[in-house]
Amino acid sequence: MCNSNSLVIQKLPSTNAYLGHRIPTSDFQGYLYGFRNEMAIIDLEKTLICLRRACNSIGSIISAKGHSSSVNTNLEYNGIIQQMAKKTNQSYINHKWIGGFLTNWKHMKRVQKHFQDFSAHPDAFSPFDYFPRFRKMQKCFEGIVTHNIPDCSVIINANRNSMAILEANQLQIPIVALVDSNIPNRLHKLITYPVPVNDDSIKFVYLFRNLITKTVIRKGRMNKAEAE
Repeated sequence: MCNSNSLVIQKLPSTNAYLGHRIPTSDFQGYLYGFRNEMAIIDLEKTLICLRRACNSIGSIISAKGHSSSVNTNLEYNGIIQQMAKKTNQSYINHKWIGGFLTNWKHMKRVQKHFQDFSAHPDAFSPFDYFPRFRKMQKCFEGIVTHNIPDCSVIINANRNSMAILEANQLQIPIVALVDSNIPNRLHKLITYPVPVNDDSIKFVYLFRNLITKTVIRKGRMNKAEAE
C-alpha cells in the first residue's frame, strides 16, 4: 500500500478509527476487537488489511487506464474529497446523491452538457439565477471530469449513500467504502471492498485521502512511463 504500511500503523490509533457504536450490526462482528465501556472497538489490523485491498483495487483500475468517482455527503469532508479528486484528476460528488446518476448515465451526461452550454453564455437567460433546483443540479456535475461511467466508486459515507451503492452494484461497478459498525447488513453485502472504520473521524478521512492520492498518482506515473 504505497510502501507505507508502517506509517499507517503508527497513525491509525491517533485517528480514533477504532471507535465503533454501542450496537454493531451482525455482519460487522468479524471486524471487532472487542468492547470497551459498552462501545464496539474496531480491530485496526483488519482495517489495515482492508485498506490495503482497497488501495490495490483502485491501483489496478488506474493501471488499466480506468477512473474512480468519490461520493461524499458530509460537508466537513467536502474540501478533503475535492482536493483528492482534483489532484488525481478523478471524479467526485460532494452532495446528496441524485437517483439514476449511474443507472441513467447517458441522460445525466446530456443534462450536464445542457448546463455547460448555459454556463458558456453568461449573458443569456440562465435558469440557475431563478430556480434553486437548477443551481443544485449544476453543482452536482462540478466534480465529474470524464464522459465515461466510473470504473470504481469510492463511498466515504456508506450509511448515507445507500442509493449510490445500490446503483453501482446494479452496474457491477466495484465499490470501495468506509463502513462504520452500524452499517446495515443489506448494504455491507453489496460493498466489494469495505474498510471497517469510524467514518466520523476526519483524521482518518485525511489519512484515507493521502493513501488514495499516492496510489493513483504512482499508478498514473507508471502508465505514463510505459507509454513513453
